[in-house]
Amino acid sequence: MRFTPHVTVATIVEDQGRYLMVEEISSKQVVFNQPAGHLEASESLIEAACRETLEETGWSVEVTGVTGLYLFRGANGVTYQRTCFAAVPVEHHAELELDEGVLRAHWLTLDEIRARQAQLRSPLVLQCLLDYLNKPSYPLDLIR
Repeated sequence: MRFTPHVTVATIVEDQGRYLMVEEISSKQVVFNQPAGHLEASESLIEAACRETLEETGWSVEVTGVTGLYLFRGANGVTYQRTCFAAVPVEHHAELELDEGVLRAHWLTLDEIRARQAQLRSPLVLQCLLDYLNKPSYPLDLIR
């Protein structure tokens, strides 16, 4: 059996100390996550990050850096390879319908996210945010 991790992206969008988060249904539970999702065959990682953010939050963003690369094995036994990006908000498109399963988007502080730790979709949600805050950001040309 061939090992095939799922390639995913996530985007940390900050505006004045608040972070764009998605409240969504996953495995019949309400969870919080950064805007995130799977890479599609016809797009770059950066394009995927912008697309997923728009589809899940209604916000178009400008990706500014790479926060980190992560491997995570989910409770479902699937391994995910996540590329996490930093971005700034550009424009809100309130008229857009959000992806199926997404309840709403929120702007939350770090303390508000920590208070929801039991509801985070995975440990990567907080880890990526803490890395964004405490570790260097890498230039986008890291990705070729």
